[in-house]
Amino acid sequence: MSPDNPIDFSTGSLVILNVILALMMFGVSLTLRGEDFRRVLRMPEAPAAGLLAQFVLLPALTCVITWFLDVEPELALGMILVASCPGGTFSNIMTWLARANVAVSVSMTAVSSLAATVLTPLNFALYGWLNPNTRAMVTEIALDPWNILLLVALVLALPLVLGMLAGRHFPRFADRAQKPMRVITLLVLFAFVGLAFGKNMAVFLENAHRIVALVIGQNALALGVGALAGLLVGLNRADRRAVTMEVGIQNSGLGLAILFTFFPQAAGMILIAGFWGVWHLVSGLTLALIWSRSADPVAGEGV
Repeated sequence: MSPDNPIDFSTGSLVILNVILALMMFGVSLTLRGEDFRRVLRMPEAPAAGLLAQFVLLPALTCVITWFLDVEPELALGMILVASCPGGTFSNIMTWLARANVAVSVSMTAVSSLAATVLTPLNFALYGWLNPNTRAMVTEIALDPWNILLLVALVLALPLVLGMLAGRHFPRFADRAQKPMRVITLLVLFAFVGLAFGKNMAVFLENAHRIVALVIGQNALALGVGALAGLLVGLNRADRRAVTMEVGIQNSGLGLAILFTFFPQAAGMILIAGFWGVWHLVSGLTLALIWSRSADPVAGEGV
């Protein structure tokens, strides 16, 4: 069942959201080098654990749990979409606050963002179809994974490549710009999400009883899956915490961009992704502050 009132979100707002996401990805990638990707190949345990948790375990478990709990199709599909998104750039900041391994976090964000170009639309279509409750809806909305792939490439992969090129050819600019860009785009996104939530507060309050527990539970699942994956491959504490943050802090902004572009009438899905965007910051900051009190500084941990 969709909310009685429609979500208030304009085409202009969608453009702004996509620009913010692209700028955040650009800022993160300014200090990335080919060596970061070669490090992943030399020491693949942490990225492999993160990718397994991010793109296999989390969407699969979300599909099974929403089916088992008989979650309303539109809300279940929103949860599957969020689970199909890569880790958000906020995970790098949360990892830094937690005094965990930021180098691992940034490398994982880069790798998962590139992988998401293919895996986000694939997982969304696959697990939406595998869940019998959402299958009819996926068929009904005539999902085209190629269009989603194009959007993900434009807001994640292209800015990442451009950022790396800018960092390589203009290193002084990259060194000066990357930290301010992260802070500024973070604050702009906070303001954007806050304004969007404020405009739709009545719709959220009307449906809070349907979505709050689902989002909090799924976020706890994501954090738990990330931590378990790190434990299973024997990562040290700093790397394990980086993986946990990467999996638990989803790029729900990308989910919103996909929804407002292709499914603007799916208000239930939008509410799930929108509240995710707020809640994972609360849970991530809380966990980061707790961990920061019980961790030794990690070499090279600067954001």
